[in-house]
Amino acid sequence: VTVHPLPNITATASPTAICLNESSELTVSSDIPGTTFSWSNGLGTNSNVTVSPTATTTYSVTGTTPEGCTGTAEVTVTVHPLPNITATASPTAICSGASSELTASGASTYSWSGGLGTGASKTVTPSATTTYTVTGTSTAGCTGTATVTVTVNPLPTVTATASPTAICNGETSLLTASGTDNYSWSTGGNTANITVTPSSTTTYTVTGTSAAGCTGTATVTLTVNPLPTVTATASPTAICNGETSLLTASGTDNYSWSTGGNTANITVTPSSTTTYTVTG
Repeated sequence: VTVHPLPNITATASPTAICLNESSELTVSSDIPGTTFSWSNGLGTNSNVTVSPTATTTYSVTGTTPEGCTGTAEVTVTVHPLPNITATASPTAICSGASSELTASGASTYSWSGGLGTGASKTVTPSATTTYTVTGTSTAGCTGTATVTVTVNPLPTVTATASPTAICNGETSLLTASGTDNYSWSTGGNTANITVTPSSTTTYTVTGTSAAGCTGTATVTLTVNPLPTVTATASPTAICNGETSLLTASGTDNYSWSTGGNTANITVTPSSTTTYTVTG
């Protein structure tokens, strides 16, 4: 009676652990030449097969010698799930020049796009609306990605004008702001148009706020010219009926007398005591 030995079947996986969607190569060998193989799970009869299981799986292979003797072996491929990465921004919308904090979760380590480096949290100050991508790696070495968008709202271009831009002391000017939705003046006013009566040259500041909550500022200077100090004299100050007196005005550039005269000096011949007014 001839006794043929059973084959010593050896099965290995390379690698033995994979991340979801990756592959592993299974290899089987026998100590008896001419052994043929048959894998479970419909993998066929090759000595080397590639597998991509969606969950941890144990594969069985049967080896048959030329004499018809069989042996079996098993090999397990461990499948690690991909990490579920989430990314958030706080706030998700900013005004130009402001910052937002990005936060990632769901993995052990993180790597951000845009040269932001590693770490779970990053502070960004984008100049335009930007989408950031973060790659998270689990302790098993598997990776997942997530994206987060920071919306950047532009600052409003606020303008301010005065009409007129120069006034005399005691007069008023209309200040007007434009370029956005809401306004706040340094005077305390909160409308687009305000009327001011400054006693000296003054610079006013207006802050405009857009519907997105972004602000811009503008200034306007209102020049206040002082009133001239006008003097008027009569020479002589007392006359006899029928005589004349020379009235003289000084202190400014142009004059208008209550008599209708418009020079600095006028001659009058009143028939009774009279008060004359000159506007300079």
